[in-house]
Amino acid sequence: MSAPIGIDELLERVRTGYTRVDAREACAASRAGAVLVDIRYQALRERDGLIPGALVVERNELEWRLDPHGSHRLAEATSHDLQVVVICNEGYASSLAAASLHALGLHRATDLTGGFQAWKAAGLPVTPT
Repeated sequence: MSAPIGIDELLERVRTGYTRVDAREACAASRAGAVLVDIRYQALRERDGLIPGALVVERNELEWRLDPHGSHRLAEATSHDLQVVVICNEGYASSLAAASLHALGLHRATDLTGGFQAWKAAGLPVTPT
């Protein structure tokens, strides 16, 4: 049995499996057809607003909603080639979520460095809830 690792090391490991995007890259990817997926919990969405066009998927449902072969998938979950940008509040939980999507075969999944807060700080569109 290997020694346990901390969350910082786990994040470092999973992030080596894909290229993260910054807020402007995420916005451009969305314009080019990528699906932005907001996994923040409701209180944060109510407090800070929403990214226009982003799908809201609770973190505990993410894999079921985005698995193209899953019985509970969203209409947007059309193939394993789907480009997905996962967004949490500050860019930590989204890294673990993106790694989980990679494990399901969604090889173009990534996450937003700095999360929703980086999007907002970049002056990109936000709508109130």
